[in-house]
Amino acid sequence: MKYSSKRFVVVFLLVGLGGAEYLWLQYGQRAVPVPTVKPAPIAALPSAVEAAAPAKPVIHHPVEALQSSVAGPVTLPTLGNSDGFAKNALIDLLGRKAVLSFLAVDDFVRHVVVTVDNLARGQAASRLWPVLPTPGRTLVVERGDGTYLADGNAERYTPFIRFGTSVDTAKATALYLRLYPLFQQAYEELGYPGKYFNDRLVEVIDQLLETPELTGPVKLTLTDVHGSIPITRPWLRYEFADPSLESRPAGQKILLRMGSANARMIKAKLAEFRERITTRGADR
Repeated sequence: MKYSSKRFVVVFLLVGLGGAEYLWLQYGQRAVPVPTVKPAPIAALPSAVEAAAPAKPVIHHPVEALQSSVAGPVTLPTLGNSDGFAKNALIDLLGRKAVLSFLAVDDFVRHVVVTVDNLARGQAASRLWPVLPTPGRTLVVERGDGTYLADGNAERYTPFIRFGTSVDTAKATALYLRLYPLFQQAYEELGYPGKYFNDRLVEVIDQLLETPELTGPVKLTLTDVHGSIPITRPWLRYEFADPSLESRPAGQKILLRMGSANARMIKAKLAEFRERITTRGADR
């Protein structure tokens, strides 16, 4: 649950290795002729052992049928020029005030993709989020045996929870399906050629839905940072003192520090969205 703002950079490197050339130079000597031997003909390999063509990736949750059920053909911009298109579509869905208050619209499609992927990992850098970080600092309370997450900390998330749970799920699904080709392209560019973004999204949602509900006090600790530069914002370094919580994926840790009541509302919305991107429920 580290609150660090380190930038996480995803790098996909393709290395092509060609064949090597060897030049044998003979200085002051004549090459010795070598008798030419006609090689024996090589029989064709049986078709049963011919190299098989790469198998197409298995898609568990295709969106094509859903796309046709919510909208007609849409002409999309290129991924690199999609910011304005995505921003206008978000404003149409949510309203300008909500978009400016809660969303980071620059490079929105790529940020959605990288954040979804990172939520299932140990860290999800806030600088890459498609939503603006919750303002203020983490609220804690000091007790005799250490530092604990304050009960009032959950209230920091109230405006975002109200925003998130008020979004019309059917319309949000329609926008997602409308922009899906861009999400897919961004996912492949991230380093997953041949993989299907909607499958990854469903996988991450399922992981978030498995987040446990905490019923007791949540003890925190500060990450041990070595260096000569003093830490001026120690609240950015809080993590769960319980290793079993701290080792959980980034998305689950975000829900845990939101508080149980907030997490339940977010999970309910996620479950509703999941149903619509995995069944023909999108047109309901």
